[in-house]
Order: sequence, then structure tokens, then C-alpha cells
Amino acid sequence: MRYFSTKNKDQAFSFYDAALTGLAPDGGLFIPQTIPTYRKAVQNSLLSMSFLEIAFETISPYVKGEMPDSALEDICAKAFTFPAPLVPVPSSKAVPSSFAGPDNWVLELFHGPTAAFKDFGARFMAYTFSWLRRGENRPLSILVATSGDTGGAVADGFFGVQGISVTVLYPKGRISELQEKQIAGFPSRKEGGNISALAVEGSFDDCQALVKKAFVDTALQDGLELSSANSINICRLIPQAVYYAAAAGKAQAELLSPICFCVPSGNFGNLTAGLYTKAMGAPIAGFIAATNINKTIPEYLENGQYKTRTSQPTISNAMDVGAPSNFERMAAHWNLDQLRTMIRGISINDDQARQAIADVYGKYGYYLDPHTAVGWAAAEKLKLDGTAMLDGTTAILSTAHPAKFSETVESITGPVPVPPSIQKAMDRKVQSLTIPADISVLRDFLLENNL
Repeated sequence: MRYFSTKNKDQAFSFYDAALTGLAPDGGLFIPQTIPTYRKAVQNSLLSMSFLEIAFETISPYVKGEMPDSALEDICAKAFTFPAPLVPVPSSKAVPSSFAGPDNWVLELFHGPTAAFKDFGARFMAYTFSWLRRGENRPLSILVATSGDTGGAVADGFFGVQGISVTVLYPKGRISELQEKQIAGFPSRKEGGNISALAVEGSFDDCQALVKKAFVDTALQDGLELSSANSINICRLIPQAVYYAAAAGKAQAELLSPICFCVPSGNFGNLTAGLYTKAMGAPIAGFIAATNINKTIPEYLENGQYKTRTSQPTISNAMDVGAPSNFERMAAHWNLDQLRTMIRGISINDDQARQAIADVYGKYGYYLDPHTAVGWAAAEKLKLDGTAMLDGTTAILSTAHPAKFSETVESITGPVPVPPSIQKAMDRKVQSLTIPADISVLRDFLLENNL
């Protein structure tokens, strides 16, 4: 498989280069030359294959010729050590409700070590980078911008990996206390750690812009070997396709029809991974792109005009993105008319998300985090409006455990059960440095703190 920049289809790159470089030299995102399709035997067997078998069959075409099957199997076994269950949300037929009950399923992606869906991509990336760089002497510096959960998953996945340092940029004051502890709660470099946390005075878009500037900064290019771990990195996006394929296979087996995925969306890496999975041949009917008030993509799907904006803070902070990077990939693979056949976009405000948390807990005893609540509210709004383009069952991606956003959720539902992974993180002490959104300040920090 060869890879190209979204800005230039003339120069080809290997998976090794695309993964470890992160961002293309011209500032574009790496995309595969073609999206591979599952072998017919795999398409017919998704409903009976194990998660690890599906992981291997999904990822192998993207690394073919550069990674032996045995290495990929080992990486998948190490990375995917937790489940991604597709569960029906309980309902009572005795209670009149607009909610569809059994027609609403939730794909729980919060059972990993940081209780967020980012664990799938971050852990796969950590083990893959370690394998790709076997025998290398020069350290690798990973730079990542986060609006919340990405930073914690990357920090956890790469913590202690020899020869790799990680610097996470997050918007100061715009993430939860737990998210900050998951990002900035690791031992400092002076204590032998390899994770640095920078609180940027600005928004996530400012953090993301700094990362992109760093990758084209001459001094940093000459002084460091840089890579990324955001969903701008193809190595983090590809493994996210696995849980879509596994859930689609399960739905096909149990519900006897393709499933529609409702995806809470910010930077649109998760939904792009779903589009890849559908293109590979998984039985997926389509997608609902559920955003908060940062509705760049829903408006694009509605009026055909792509217009970035300054991100606005919401209770679903990991989705506070006004300039979603992965739109470049979507636009490189599909035109507007094609995207409209696969995706319905809808925007949900904070009041609607809070109401979804209250309704679902009150009627079903099921907890939603604010991001999943955006997805739930979006799916239900489309049903009530009668404008959903997709028939059949909807699966809402639950992207984070509700206990990660206890300040918001517990004010509505009361105490939320806390899993051990979150309790462990809450005991950490934040160790971060505040910086302005200034590339010169970031440059100085990176050059001074390289391994």
C-alpha cells in the first residue's frame, strides 16, 4: 500500500513514512492510494469472527509489504485487550416515549485504560511505532494536540516506551479535571518520564494550529525527528475501523440488517474511520455526524459550503472543533454528493445534550457522558423529524465513560459508578507548563526538552 498527501497525489510514501512522519511534508494528511476491500470470505464471516481476527483482516491491507503477519497479529493482541460491546439500551414498553427503546443500541468504546475510544488508536500506534523503529538510535518526538481524550490515551499508550518522547498540547481551562490528570499526571522528565504536558492559552484549534506549524518549522525539522498522534496520523485512524467492522458484523448476525452508526464528532477522525470501514465492504447502512454547536460539517452537508469557524466551548469539550482536520481526508476520497448519500449531519446544543442525559437515565437507568448524549439526541431528533435517510437500527457510539465528566453528568443523574482506571487517574498530580499559542515558545520547549 502506498500513501499520498491530500494536497499532492504525485509523490508516494510508504506506510513507515506516513506513520512516523504523521503530517505530509506539504502540510497535507496522508491517505491510502486506494481504500482496500475485504476479501469476500471475510465479508461473509464478519458476523462470526473474533475481534482480533477482524482487526488483523481490517488493518493488514494498509501495512501489506512492510509488516509481516506475525508482527501485526502480535501488535493487535497487545493493543486490543479490552472489549467494544454493542449493547441494547433497556426500555419499558409501559412508558410512552419518543425514544425507540430496543432500536437504540450503544457501541461502548470506553472500556480501555483511559475510558475513551481513543485507547484503540493510541495503543495500536504505540506498539506499531515501537516495532517500526526497532534498531533506531535517534529518539522520536511525538507532538499531539488534544481537545480532551486524545491526550490522555496517547500519554497512557506511549508512557515508558523507550526512545519516544511525547508532548501533549491542550487548551488551558477547557478540559475536565480528570482529562488534565490523565494527560499531565505522569512522572516528569526529571523523574525519568517521557511525557510532557503543555497547557496552551487558547482553544483546541490554536493547539492544532501549533502542531501543524511545528511540522513545517525548519528548525524543528532539522533538530528533531517529529511525528504526530492525533487522528491526523493515519496510523491512529486505521485501527479505529476495527470496532466499526466488528459491530457491523454483530448487528448483521443479530439484527439481520446493516446498521447506522451515529458518531459524536469533533475532529472527524472517528467518522472518517467509519467511512473507510464502509468502503471496505462492512455491512454499514450509513452514518449520522452528530456535532455540538461547532457545526462546520453539518452545515457543509446542508449547504455545500465548507467554512471553518472559531470553536465555541461546550459541555462536550472533546468535540469543540471549528476546523476539523479530517475533512481533508473526507474531501479527498468523496465529493459532496457522495458524502450526502452516506452521512446525515446534525448539531445539538448543551441544553439538548443535558436533556438526553436526564431522559435516558430517568427512563432506562443508563448513563450517558456529554459526547454520547450529543449522539443520542441527534439520533432521536432525526427520528422525530422523520428526516432520517436510513432505515433499521441505529448504534450510537459511546466515546467516553460518563465518570470522565462527572461534574456534568452527576449534576443531572446523581453519583456515577467510577471504574478503577478512572479512580487511579484521579489520584495523580498535574504537572504541566502553561504557554501562549506561539510557535516560537513551542519550538524552544521542544528543542530544550528532546530526549
